[in-house]
Amino acid sequence: MDDLQARLASLRDETAVFIALYDQRDRLRYANRAFRAAFALDEAETPLWADLMRRNHALGRGTVISVPDFEAWVVSAQSRRGKMPFRAFETDLVDGRWLWMTESVDRSGWMLCIANDITHLRADERTLRQDRDFALKASQTDELTGISNRRYMMAQLEAMIRSQPAGGPVSGCISILDIDFFKGINDLYGHQTGDEILLDFARRVHPVVRRHDCFGRIGGEEFMLIFPQTTLTEGEWIIDQVLETVRTARPLLSAPLFSYTCSAGIAALRPGETAKEIYSRADAALYDAKHSGRDRMAVGAR
Repeated sequence: MDDLQARLASLRDETAVFIALYDQRDRLRYANRAFRAAFALDEAETPLWADLMRRNHALGRGTVISVPDFEAWVVSAQSRRGKMPFRAFETDLVDGRWLWMTESVDRSGWMLCIANDITHLRADERTLRQDRDFALKASQTDELTGISNRRYMMAQLEAMIRSQPAGGPVSGCISILDIDFFKGINDLYGHQTGDEILLDFARRVHPVVRRHDCFGRIGGEEFMLIFPQTTLTEGEWIIDQVLETVRTARPLLSAPLFSYTCSAGIAALRPGETAKEIYSRADAALYDAKHSGRDRMAVGAR
């Protein structure tokens, strides 16, 4: 067995295939030699995925990212990254290589990334595949914030419910969040500032939630979080962090004293419950949070 493990370890480092393993918080825990060379990583480095992307973008290394707003791209990418048990896509590197990348995620949120060099494939076919991938991304993305849209979030909620074991204990919860007094922000500062607050909210929430959680905008100033394989207590802890992060934000350079808050309703999945039922309980809890003072969380009927 020791010999087998040694041979496997040797092959992982000698292969031209890129191999990387990320934990639940999206921190790199293992990468083979090919992956580290492509993404400019020293052997002992274990950065968060977002930090790795930021550094490589600044250095002109790794993945090609040609966007006007890099941080918006990070948030958008995180809204899809690690949300499904398996995902495959194509991406290009600054050095000219074209990769076929797969992501496999286990129930605890660890993610295995494997990439193969497909530069030799025909460029015209590659363009067709890119167009297909862009169209799929657009259908799942909120245009303003770049995070997941209502359609994608409801599909993920249905997927969480389908994943529950038949006749066994269920696990998971959802939260509906709403920016407080948002109409007043629009009326006082204008709709452009309102859009800035929506963007600020999306960017502040993403670093708080775990990679296998789903976060999206479901309409207006309302957002949704899905916590698979999560107890109500764990979900409440995350929402508390979101509330604190938002209430301490000072997002407007033109109005340095401006601040805003949000309210949240949270509900844990019940055995046999439908997506509509758990959504309704979380939404009712949000209503309770709003009417009991805002800037707080309320728990749906258990």
